[in-house]
Amino acid sequence: MAKHKKYIFVTGGVLSSIGKGIAAASIGMLLEQRGIKVTMVKMDPYLNVDPGTMSPFQHGEVFVLDDGTETDLDLGHYQRFVQNATFTRKNSFTAGRVYEAVIKRERAGGYLGKTVQVIPHVTDQIKTNIKAAVEDADIAIIEVGGTVGDIEGLPFLEAIRQIKHEEGAENVLFAHLTLVPYISTAGELKTKPTQHSVKELREIGIQPDILICRTDRPLDKEIKSKIGLFCNVAGDCVFSAQDAASIYDVPLLFAEEGLDDKVTEKLGIWAGRPDLSKWKAMVEVIHKPKHEVKIGIVGKYTDWRDTYKSISESLVHGGVANHSSVIPVYIDSEEIEKGNLKILQEVHGILVPGGFGERGIEGKIKAIEYARSEAIPFFGICLGMQLAVIEFARHVCGLEHANSAEFKPENSQNVIDLMEMQKGVTELGGTMRLGAYLCQIVTKHAGKSTHAYQAYGKDKVSERHRHRYEVSNEFRARLEENGLVVCGQHIDKKNGIQLVEMIELSNHPWFLGCQFHPELQSRPLDPHPLFVQFIKASLSSAKGMQTAMKGIK
Repeated sequence: MAKHKKYIFVTGGVLSSIGKGIAAASIGMLLEQRGIKVTMVKMDPYLNVDPGTMSPFQHGEVFVLDDGTETDLDLGHYQRFVQNATFTRKNSFTAGRVYEAVIKRERAGGYLGKTVQVIPHVTDQIKTNIKAAVEDADIAIIEVGGTVGDIEGLPFLEAIRQIKHEEGAENVLFAHLTLVPYISTAGELKTKPTQHSVKELREIGIQPDILICRTDRPLDKEIKSKIGLFCNVAGDCVFSAQDAASIYDVPLLFAEEGLDDKVTEKLGIWAGRPDLSKWKAMVEVIHKPKHEVKIGIVGKYTDWRDTYKSISESLVHGGVANHSSVIPVYIDSEEIEKGNLKILQEVHGILVPGGFGERGIEGKIKAIEYARSEAIPFFGICLGMQLAVIEFARHVCGLEHANSAEFKPENSQNVIDLMEMQKGVTELGGTMRLGAYLCQIVTKHAGKSTHAYQAYGKDKVSERHRHRYEVSNEFRARLEENGLVVCGQHIDKKNGIQLVEMIELSNHPWFLGCQFHPELQSRPLDPHPLFVQFIKASLSSAKGMQTAMKGIK
């Protein structure tokens, strides 16, 4: 165990999306499995205060924490890999938040009339944020967003340079992730991009202790020695980050290379060997599943898969629990609007995820109607649940104009609406229900256990939310009279109202919607029960389809 606070700073060079988040999370997982108390921090150099208002096409999903903080998707990777850490607002901050704090302090006279500058005031605030986030851990792994050489990232790099000077070289390690491309026409791996990336770092006073080289093939000892020589790093401190079939392979590949051994050696940490047996067993199922199931994800951001990152990973986790591989089939809801339902006939389960805005909504509703009428397992998340309520209201309850106030604010049949206490709030995000809320599960309906209770096995759960609209209590009785089962609800004692959290259909093999985002709490070794049950139901659907096809033949 570490006797003093230790820091690992992970930087990246050459290009974005090189895999810093997965690399950092993998190191964290390996150290945690040695019995070290680990925490992780993401620092992003953009000026948005948080990613909550950023386009999914640019930034991917927004990962919400229990305390309601809207963060970068890398926090999702951290949570999936590091099992025992609890992440809060302190574990993710942007340049926007840093500058906001500095300006507020300046306006309040906190700098006593001094000229406020990037150095030392902005860099001091960055260091303050880092130390606030890591106070309860033995070792902190801090990922610096962006790419070395970006002008907006310079204050963050200067801050971490100062931390090594202040805390001592024995307590701080710099790990730099870079690219070693293979040029097929030359038949060679090229180290020059890595050399230039390290040169950029060294020019601002940071000498990497460890190099992690992203590559599509193993690096031999000769290549590693060459990289080390030109980058002023020992050859045994250069490691391959080879492309992997699954992100969950990465910690095992790092362990095979001895990366965690080198980290503990460099930081003077005495700890036991990591126990990777459960992780290896999980990865074994991913690579050698007994079954296969196709899940249709009906959305409008299907060209940018990072928008649904946590959902796609949760499907993998649910598949592992069922010894099955899950093949995600991304379906553009606007194609469904055009009447192209054929693709829905090729999947064994249909999932409609969350989202905002009216585009593609009618296509999602058609997909939900297909799942309901054809007895295909259905899972609606957030907006997906709301649209399931709209579809049920239109086609079962006779409310042909049923809709949401998000899309038709003046409509008289809005079964989805803002609650009274939310109306009139104009600040963007002011009406959002963000973070963890308690959901009370209905255990039985009509003498049978609900699908919700069968999944959870308990009557109270805490789940994370990110939404603005709710099922309208004005229409709730009519919906229930026609067969919609409200199988989970949140009791808002402050405002004296009950909010629908989960719905299902009792006359359907598996049809369930939830207002919250279960994907935000799923882990590979602890899959979310709703995803486990959805995949289980979809596997039964797949077997039924196969039997039917044999009958046709």
